[in-house]
Amino acid sequence: MSTEKPDQTSENTPATTVEGQLAAVTAERDELAAEKAELQDRLRRNLADFDNARKRFEQQRSDFVQFAAMDLVREILPILDDFERALKVETADQNYAKGVELIYQRLYETLKRLGIEPIEASGRRFDPNLHQAVERAETDEAEDQTVLAVFQQGYNFKGKLLRPAMVKVAVKP
Repeated sequence: MSTEKPDQTSENTPATTVEGQLAAVTAERDELAAEKAELQDRLRRNLADFDNARKRFEQQRSDFVQFAAMDLVREILPILDDFERALKVETADQNYAKGVELIYQRLYETLKRLGIEPIEASGRRFDPNLHQAVERAETDEAEDQTVLAVFQQGYNFKGKLLRPAMVKVAVKP
């Protein structure tokens, strides 16, 4: 009869099996915890990216609407100029003149509510960012680089230059 000795390396004692299983479960738990943390981090980043994209889209949409309104107002300005010229014409028909003035006031107030602001030019120092000099006049009666007359009113739209004022500028002789 042969007596076989059990192999020492393949010995399955309850203590080593439990320790091995515990080590395997602990390693799997740590791996799952790390994967969970990574997924949570990716989720936070994706939510932040989405929120930033939403804000960027809203800003672009707002800018587009404002730009479109600016173009519309720019197209209407020549009509406002025509009304201003019509108001300067002397006419015998006072009812006609009053009607033109009322239409002008209504149009001007509507544009003002939309964000148009006239540029103050007459008597002010010439500013090339706001004024376009179309005539220069040598004079001692006004300071050098002072706006003497406004040929066409300039406007800002919501703080941005829409159209510069066309002006006559004083220069020293």
